[in-house]
Amino acid sequence: MNRLRVLGVMVALCLGAAIGSSAFADDYPSRTIRIIAPYPPGGTTDIVARLVANGLSKSKGWTVVVENKAGAGGIVGHDYVAKAAPDGYTLVLGNSAMLAVSVSLFPQLAYNPIKDFAPITEAAAGPLVLEVKPSLPVHSVKDLLALAKSEPGKLNAGLSALGSMHHLTTEVIKYRTGLTWTDVPYKGSGPMLVDILAGQIDFAFDNVPSSLPYIKEGKLRAIAVSSPQRTDLLPGVPTLDESGLKGVEAVAWHGVLAPAGTPAPIIKLLHDEVVKILNAPDMKQKLNALGLEPVGNTPEEFGQFIKDENVKWAKIAKDADVKLQQ
Repeated sequence: MNRLRVLGVMVALCLGAAIGSSAFADDYPSRTIRIIAPYPPGGTTDIVARLVANGLSKSKGWTVVVENKAGAGGIVGHDYVAKAAPDGYTLVLGNSAMLAVSVSLFPQLAYNPIKDFAPITEAAAGPLVLEVKPSLPVHSVKDLLALAKSEPGKLNAGLSALGSMHHLTTEVIKYRTGLTWTDVPYKGSGPMLVDILAGQIDFAFDNVPSSLPYIKEGKLRAIAVSSPQRTDLLPGVPTLDESGLKGVEAVAWHGVLAPAGTPAPIIKLLHDEVVKILNAPDMKQKLNALGLEPVGNTPEEFGQFIKDENVKWAKIAKDADVKLQQ
């Protein structure tokens, strides 16, 4: 009898939890949803976050706002969401830098990208572009490497954030070529762009969306892209592999995540709505115009992808002997 009573209590608790989660989903959202962009305004993460937020606001009539929480190369914003209440009202537009690349570079990272987040969907992905200020006498990767060789340590390389894919890709090239230059870290793509446009730094990797307008206006010169194939937005710009840096490639990705423990019905609802937005023709057009491809995979697929990316970039960091201190 005691066993039957215990079993009955357990069943009642499970049913109660299921009903509670369902009710929670039915009432959701009853207030403003915040999407945290872990970088200053103007960068790719910020741009994608606002596209998703605007899409949710228009399609569902929800109140969705983007809040920029920059700091420590993106760590502050990601950590903020990792520690937020798992109620579906605080999300993050996370990226490859802080969810995969940084883990092997910052051994004391404040959050665990695998355990502390509930993946919703990978939103978009695209290459990095290697760009130089127009006054630099460089029109190709070969030219840049030759200049760096002739003037060791003199060139300034902008890093949108320490521990970012941009940073590690820059370090891989330095490691592979044996060349030296001065790394100049920033708190995001936005402030880095300000300095390269002003001629304060010589070259940098950036995401295509944030730099494309300046490249088109001739204010920046694109000399390579980091993807395995060229991008349609810059068809005349070769890949790093084509430019002689064989096997050097990087594709930056962005995804929507909630704090771990967020109820499954909330995750499903958010997933379904975000994917619907990503598949809309106008959203595809907007993302493509930025050099990004919409993804929209399942939470399970996105979670596995993050794990795989952690393994991949840990090996790259180890091979290039790149280490950082927080």
